[in-house]
Amino acid sequence: MNKLATTFTGLEFVNPFVLASAPPTESKLKILKAFESGWGGVVTKTIGLHPVENVAGPKTIYQRTSETKPYVSRMKRTETVSHSSWNWELISDKPLDLWLPDLEEIKTTYPDRMVIASIMAGAGSDEEMDNWSKLASACVNVGCDAIELNMSCPHMDRKDMGANIANDEDIIRSVLGAVTSAVSVPIWVKLTPSTSKLVDAAGAAYESGASSISLCNTFPSLPLMDPETMKFEVEVDGLVTSGGLGGLAILHQALQRVSDISKAFPDEAISGIGGIRGFREAFNFIVHGAGNLQVCTAAMEEKGSGGIGIKLIQELKHDLSDYLEHKGYSSIEEIRGIARHRVVEHSQVRRKSEVYNGGYSIAS
Repeated sequence: MNKLATTFTGLEFVNPFVLASAPPTESKLKILKAFESGWGGVVTKTIGLHPVENVAGPKTIYQRTSETKPYVSRMKRTETVSHSSWNWELISDKPLDLWLPDLEEIKTTYPDRMVIASIMAGAGSDEEMDNWSKLASACVNVGCDAIELNMSCPHMDRKDMGANIANDEDIIRSVLGAVTSAVSVPIWVKLTPSTSKLVDAAGAAYESGASSISLCNTFPSLPLMDPETMKFEVEVDGLVTSGGLGGLAILHQALQRVSDISKAFPDEAISGIGGIRGFREAFNFIVHGAGNLQVCTAAMEEKGSGGIGIKLIQELKHDLSDYLEHKGYSSIEEIRGIARHRVVEHSQVRRKSEVYNGGYSIAS
């Protein structure tokens, strides 16, 4: 019996670990290698119909810290540990017509692995809604098992794309309407975590046909400036713009978002992302309600793996399997969401005194 097998949004995964939409899934060769290494699924790097061109310099950096020099820096130092990744990379620059034969070959080669196509178009016009439909239909027609709508990229120039539209419930409904009318596969919606209306946005997505919410994409952020050189740790001609912070640095914030959605919609599916480097992080996403686990930074950082986490996926599978066996669980479904009822309002946590007025003055 394969205790790691999971059914998520109606899809049969050999294990719940998926490479997130990012450089690890930017090409056919990387995805094929990922499946050979044991990943249960991939979300492709986001495919669009609009031209993109990346910056003329490094697109991703990894930031580290240490006990002796506890500052965060991309500087390579001995005895350092991973803190975060930072990127200002855009969506795939490979056009749809080149992606399609690759996706078909990938699915034909690994029919038991799940291929989720990440797509992005704009908003505000019938033409852009047609673009969402066209992208979804094309990917499904070559065998993709599900679609993930990218409404979360934190650094798109166009104001009708990525995280710029994730707070607009009307746009969320319109995009889902366009996609669900075009395809019948599960639709995952990747929302930006950088909003105070995340639960409302998720609710609009679920109501409009989303099978799952994917959380969290990277958080909008800036790289550090070196006090000696007065240069940013990543820049082009002395200039920088907003990018996305990922990795361990966002783990706790990602868990909060997953918990918020899980508590508001306990019967709905969530794909958890943000800071997973091993079993313990994965476990925490599961107990807060995630039934699927997406990994990016840790896979990219692994030396000698080509950025796809060859050793990482073996460790994740081994450690999760060992835990389930040791505890006598038959699958992750037996522990999914068990922390939900223990996350409460501040007023529900016991105080030193029996009197608690929630920060308000007690009436005389």
